[in-house]
Amino acid sequence: MLGLMQDQPLLVSSLAVHADRHHGATEIVSRSIEGTIHRTNFREMHARARRLANALRRLGIENGDRVATLAWNGYRHLEIYLAVSGMGAVCHTVNPRLFREQVVFIINHAADRVVFFDLTFAPLVEAVRPLCPLVEHWVALTDAAHMDKMPAASLCYETLLAAESDEFAWPDFDERTAAGLCYTSGTTGNPKGVLYSHRSTVLHTMVGAFADTLALSGRDVVMPVVPMFHVNAWGLPYICLMVGAKIVMPGAALDGRSLCELFESEAVTFSAGVPTVWLGALQHFKDSGKPAPSLRRVLIGGSACPPALMKALEHDYGIEVLHGWGMTEMSPVGTVSQLKSKHAGLDPDERLAIKSKQGRALYCVDLKIVDGEGGELPWDGTAAGDLLVKGPWIASAYFNEPGSPLRDGWFPTGDVATIDSDGYVKLTDRSKDVIKSGGEWISSIDLENVAVAHPAVAEAAVIGVRHPRWDERPLLIVQRRDDAAVTRDELIAFYAGKVAKWWVPDDVVFVDKLPHTATGKLLKTELRRLFGDYRLPGTGV
Repeated sequence: MLGLMQDQPLLVSSLAVHADRHHGATEIVSRSIEGTIHRTNFREMHARARRLANALRRLGIENGDRVATLAWNGYRHLEIYLAVSGMGAVCHTVNPRLFREQVVFIINHAADRVVFFDLTFAPLVEAVRPLCPLVEHWVALTDAAHMDKMPAASLCYETLLAAESDEFAWPDFDERTAAGLCYTSGTTGNPKGVLYSHRSTVLHTMVGAFADTLALSGRDVVMPVVPMFHVNAWGLPYICLMVGAKIVMPGAALDGRSLCELFESEAVTFSAGVPTVWLGALQHFKDSGKPAPSLRRVLIGGSACPPALMKALEHDYGIEVLHGWGMTEMSPVGTVSQLKSKHAGLDPDERLAIKSKQGRALYCVDLKIVDGEGGELPWDGTAAGDLLVKGPWIASAYFNEPGSPLRDGWFPTGDVATIDSDGYVKLTDRSKDVIKSGGEWISSIDLENVAVAHPAVAEAAVIGVRHPRWDERPLLIVQRRDDAAVTRDELIAFYAGKVAKWWVPDDVVFVDKLPHTATGKLLKTELRRLFGDYRLPGTGV
């Protein structure tokens, strides 16, 4: 027997319609690429998205066509999100921080027909355009007054919209239709495309707003610092439309001072970004003596949040930190470090220890850890194994790639983790980064967190290097803070009592700057290349 409920597909366009109808006056504030602060609201945004859908139809875009963006967080980018997916095409966000060769590969692999780009990416467009023959139109996200700076034959976004009506009826179609396309950062081999459906996107949006996830509502002012070209800004633009939260878009200015200006002027209550963003904001808090008075909660993900950073934000500035984990293949959020009622009586350091883990699984995400033979390991907080996940917003295959990465229906994340009895996941390493010393595993993440807690360390990475007896030993690679001094011996001594003695790095190397991926993660493949032949003291190798 089937239920007697109305059958209405879960579509991205429903978020735009709901936001217009029930939260139409809610503001969208953007620091524009042209340098001004732009203000609009959900109702005006929805009307412009309909104009854009008409413009795309006039350009020949049909259902299933890929439409790409090279853009920062801003109101025009949000209009593209909604118009492209809403009309039945696929919104493909391209990460402009990737190498040019990777940008070319991604655009060609996706067979994008239209590419929208911000002013700052005009030089990138000039370079890649001749190598992307399938792209029929390049559209500059600006007005006619700024088109003299754009590559020849580019279309003007505002001119396109001005020529169209805002009368457009969003079509109904199967909720499993593709809505968005994001590519992995491609640290090894070519990037891989992850194709999100309308259903997966809306489900991820609903669960993302839950009280036990991000706890967002129409009372919040949300600033996604994580870029919209990086896994849909972790789903925050969609969540804001659903709950009616004011959106503040920082544009290209992601330094601590610029972010803090918007925190204060727009009374931001919630924000999200990678650890380096919050290190910059924290430094501005200290230098200026001006914390963000309205900022109550931040989501930190992309890479492990150093406990020292979390402690400073929570204890010194009263900003609650939510530690999150996920992947492009997971839409992306999989776990968030929300506490349980049983933790209310713990002291601050005990709570911090729990929140330093990557958190508990969201509803719709199932996970497990397995050993090398695929046997499931216990949730005891000690056993470490390969982390596998499954759920309705987790990839089953890659776009235009043969085969499937799944193992018996589970997606292998490539992470090594423990899970405790309360379900809190703690990542100990990427499977390719784990250090195997004398047959035992050493967590590079734990060693990096200790190093970053030292006041002279700006950033740290740990890799395994060859050892004649132990196979591998940890090498600590450090970027000092500006005008700070610390020696090798001081850093090694700093580990005393914080980790097992046999975990302590054998040596320290100081560098001017650590390499990062296009999404802000430490690029350990490059570090292993640079230090692959490094000789540890006293080994003779």
